[in-house]
Amino acid sequence: MVDADQTFVIIGGGLAGAKAAETLRTEGFTGRVILIGDERDHPYERPPLSKGYLLGKAERDSFGVHEPAWYAQHDIELHLGVTVDLIDRTARTVRLGDGTAIAYDKLLLATGAEPRRLDIPGTQLAGVHHLRRIAHSDRLRQVLRNLGQENGHLVIAGAGWIGLEVAAAARSYGAEVTVVHRGPTPLHSVLGPELGQFFADLHREHGVRFHFGAQLTEIVGQDGMVLAARTDDGEEHPAHDVLAAIGAAPRTSLAEAAGLELVDRSEGGGIAVDLGLRTSDPDIHAAGDIAAPHHPLFGTRLRVEHWANALNGGPAAARAMLGQDVTYDRVPYFFSDQYDVGLEYSGWAPAGSYDEVVIRGDLGKREFIAFWLSEGRVLAGMNVNVWDVTEPVQALIRSRARVDRDALADPSVPLGSLVP
Repeated sequence: MVDADQTFVIIGGGLAGAKAAETLRTEGFTGRVILIGDERDHPYERPPLSKGYLLGKAERDSFGVHEPAWYAQHDIELHLGVTVDLIDRTARTVRLGDGTAIAYDKLLLATGAEPRRLDIPGTQLAGVHHLRRIAHSDRLRQVLRNLGQENGHLVIAGAGWIGLEVAAAARSYGAEVTVVHRGPTPLHSVLGPELGQFFADLHREHGVRFHFGAQLTEIVGQDGMVLAARTDDGEEHPAHDVLAAIGAAPRTSLAEAAGLELVDRSEGGGIAVDLGLRTSDPDIHAAGDIAAPHHPLFGTRLRVEHWANALNGGPAAARAMLGQDVTYDRVPYFFSDQYDVGLEYSGWAPAGSYDEVVIRGDLGKREFIAFWLSEGRVLAGMNVNVWDVTEPVQALIRSRARVDRDALADPSVPLGSLVP
């Protein structure tokens, strides 16, 4: 049993941290719960920042994790707009930016990730953007609106999920868009060439220009404003604004300074945790973008930066902090919306891990499910404009069973019947 005199501290005011705080209360914890976030906004969900909110279709107050009053109602002590400078594991305290020390009995790190920065000349110009926080999305939404009205140009560095979603939003405003990507197709390292080409075709139909096999080397400006973006193959692209969408890095500096075990960046980075999301210190847990448990299904440490991992990982960590037996081995899941295409992806199939992609449905009509297979076993599945199939897709992945390729590709065969 957890003593009512105990203090649980959560560092990170995003979805994972807020859901962990909620779970502590719903599970009956009566001690102090302190939630510390370096943003002034109450905890919110991030997917709308590159989707509905960026498009002007969602209101700012529609994607908070809880109503602001909820925290006081549930006796959650909020410290917003506050940084944590140090974790003292010996004293079991965290030191805030103003020097205040807060003692903890259990600590949860849910510090998330931050956008990777372009390390090239010109990034100090006013028209260079990143997208991670509400303030970023607010600024970018106005930029896209202005670009659309003035026939302006946006150059996006990176054709990952954020880059493509912003490209779709920019085209909806009428902005001209060029995407520079060092891979041969969008999302090449995530989806491979087969489905990467699908997204290239989708965006080209909507007027997006791609420059593959290149990366930015300089952003050219005048009087503090962006004029163009240059690439390493000598090309120059007109630009009024540039978005850096080259991935995110886990915010592990606190953990590193505290001497917690980390995962090498070449292996995905993050904080090494067990399946109970415990770090190398049994009194410190980690959840969300920074946590890298060894996933038993895929046989490797797996750090997942998507919404569902924060949604489910925060509660799992909270239960483990309470002493419950927790095994966090969920199948990775994410979703995306671009133009008239909505999709859900389950599993993990990085380049080189699969030997075949099977399409079930009509690729041309953009209504299909793609499956990534290795030796006849499903590693991942992505449903595009096909709904209510996540459960059987994930069941196929979990089963690790060999499937009949023809049956998998046949929409008339129920997916559930393929699960042993």
